[in-house]
Amino acid sequence: MRVAQARIEELEQLKTPPPAFVKANKKNQPEEQKQARKKRDARHDRARPRSEPTQIVEHRLVTCPRCELRLGGLSLARCREVIDVPAPPPVEVTEHRIYKGWCAGCQKWYETPVDFHDQVLGQGRIGVRLASLVATLRTVMRLPIRQIQLYLLTLHGVTISSGEIVELLHRIKAQLQPHLAALKREIRASPAVQADETGWREDGSNGYIWSVSTPDIRYFEYHHSRGGEVVKELIGKDFCGVLGSDFYAGYNSHQGLHQRCWVHDLRDGHELKEKYPHDEQLHRWAASVKAIYEQAVAWAEQGPDPHLSPRKQQQTRVAQQHAFEQRLLAVCRPYVGTTTPQHTLCERVERFLPELFVFVAVPGVPAHNNLAERSIRPLVIARKISGGTRSPKGSETRMGLASLFGTWMAQHLNPFSQCLATLTMKSSLAQV
Repeated sequence: MRVAQARIEELEQLKTPPPAFVKANKKNQPEEQKQARKKRDARHDRARPRSEPTQIVEHRLVTCPRCELRLGGLSLARCREVIDVPAPPPVEVTEHRIYKGWCAGCQKWYETPVDFHDQVLGQGRIGVRLASLVATLRTVMRLPIRQIQLYLLTLHGVTISSGEIVELLHRIKAQLQPHLAALKREIRASPAVQADETGWREDGSNGYIWSVSTPDIRYFEYHHSRGGEVVKELIGKDFCGVLGSDFYAGYNSHQGLHQRCWVHDLRDGHELKEKYPHDEQLHRWAASVKAIYEQAVAWAEQGPDPHLSPRKQQQTRVAQQHAFEQRLLAVCRPYVGTTTPQHTLCERVERFLPELFVFVAVPGVPAHNNLAERSIRPLVIARKISGGTRSPKGSETRMGLASLFGTWMAQHLNPFSQCLATLTMKSSLAQV
């Protein structure tokens, strides 16, 4: 057994380490260390609530099933609800026959004036309802083009080529371009935005999706560059709000108020603890940093004395921000310029110290960048499935539709209904 154990250890040392993107196996905690399971809210411990019925079918028994005598005292015994969808309707093809007439006085032919803006996109044949359905399947459900074709053929009996679906998406994005421009203006006028970026491939070449988000707005653009100039182009050079981001150097071009993501910083500290599990000094330092962060979050949620004047409240917030900065600097400064495992994170704190506790001084600004991370996640999944886009026009359409549908979903609107309503607006058609 000793020889076998020694051989196993020798072979383990010869194994190639896994790539960086492979997550380590998570060890199960012993039973005595597991936390008690949190009980969910009592309002969830019940069956599906009954809906308002769309139709009622009554089942009455008139005679006794045994002796066939007429029953008396009929009353409702019970109700059973059946939830189902109607049979998928076949596609509707409407032929509009437009007649013309000759005017003997004007010596001209006149056609019957008809406005099709609320029925069809441009000069095409695809109606706005079908167009909205295709855009929803492609953007929200993230279905490939061939799956959309199969869905339309199977359920609605309509055949649309892949090229026509792609061109249809381009036309939808072009018609909704004024709404995209309005989203960008709202982003630039917001008091606080969160930004993030991720990789994307266009025709086999590497590029980047840039995302700027607020609680109610999602906006995406594709750029070949990952430089700081893109940040200025997205939020504008005159942006007066607070920019939330991670510690990527491209965001350093923003000269205004800046809140760096604490989740990224704490995650880096946690990875250091896993890498050096026996370094007690490192563990004490990480615990001190996290304690300061939690105290700052608790103070920001509580806020200053509400009986103070707005000016005094702001002064108190700024003073508290500086106090937390000095406490964090005192914890990190002893390790700056050393060879300890935490020296890199301490030097990061020293460099970005004015951008770590802005959430204390400015109400409503989160201490993390989670909103931007969650907003860009659907496009990350789409990239892993499809690999990207094939042309600049395809990238513009993909980012534009992702911005619009992401915004509607963030506002808790039905994306299909909202797309249909927006396509039928005369104002959007007039501005294209």
